[in-house]
Amino acid sequence: MCTSRGTLEPELALALAARNGIALRYPDLAALRQAYAFRDLQSFLDLYYELTTVLRRPEDFTDLADAYFARAAAQGVRHAEVFVDPQAHIARGVPLEVVMEGLGEAFRTAQERHGLSARMIACFLRDRDPAEAEDLLPRLLAYRELVVGVGLDSAEVGFPPERFERVFRRAAAEGLHRVAHAGEEGPPEYVWAALDRLGVERIDHGIRSPEDPSLVARLREEQVPLTVCPLSNVALRCVPDLSAHPLRRMLEAGLVATVNSDDPAYFGGYVHDNLSAVTRALGLTAEHRRRLAENSFRASFLTEADKARHLADVAAACARPGGPGVGPGA
Repeated sequence: MCTSRGTLEPELALALAARNGIALRYPDLAALRQAYAFRDLQSFLDLYYELTTVLRRPEDFTDLADAYFARAAAQGVRHAEVFVDPQAHIARGVPLEVVMEGLGEAFRTAQERHGLSARMIACFLRDRDPAEAEDLLPRLLAYRELVVGVGLDSAEVGFPPERFERVFRRAAAEGLHRVAHAGEEGPPEYVWAALDRLGVERIDHGIRSPEDPSLVARLREEQVPLTVCPLSNVALRCVPDLSAHPLRRMLEAGLVATVNSDDPAYFGGYVHDNLSAVTRALGLTAEHRRRLAENSFRASFLTEADKARHLADVAAACARPGGPGVGPGA
């Protein structure tokens, strides 16, 4: 999991600002890097949305996505399902067509250029009017070769999932996959609502799920994947430090937890960085890492044939002398 704008490294932000004649509040790279220290989710979102101003033209979005794919591939990623927030760009006057044309160029060439496959999950911003999401959905259908599903993200607390029940029902009718941020800052009740009211197939984060034993039992029974992002959970103060992160407990409870990068440019960690850090902090074993690698592919929206191919690669890696590393990632 990552969002396209969440891969905007400070160096690229400054380069795009210069290319588009945009004056940022930060006089130099050091000042911009210092701004990447967040108190909570909202302070992150404030900077996150501010830096979207540098993205204006199709080539800006192409450069953004291509830079992410290069970094992801270097960290062992073989398949990426990338979150994109179209409303954040439409609201500032950038047409949907510009966003999708630019991102689409990078997505279509990701396999050839970087050796990984990539699809989009177009997310609705939960702190905006659900009617906007309902208007956006039909426009997204023109990009079905890129968009594999829809999601729900942005500020969680105070914006329960059920507000978006109607648009998610319509997305399901169109054959789109459904995911939603729930149970990161928000309570376990948001996870229940995402499952029951939105019909999601995957929960993004879900780290507060262990607070509700009945929810844990359901997630285990139904094998609902959870896309866990340890470094961002710490950066946003959802957990005090990695040693307190519930990932190991989630795995040992039989949950289909995966490790992902969430806005990696802002939170200092792409997939391998997250997995390495949490392995050290929680003492994850080779068996834990194997399960995380397998879960990442099983949780994806790849075809069954592609999942089987990647799972075979995981098995082969685990059979090599020295055992598994941190896995290829999904």
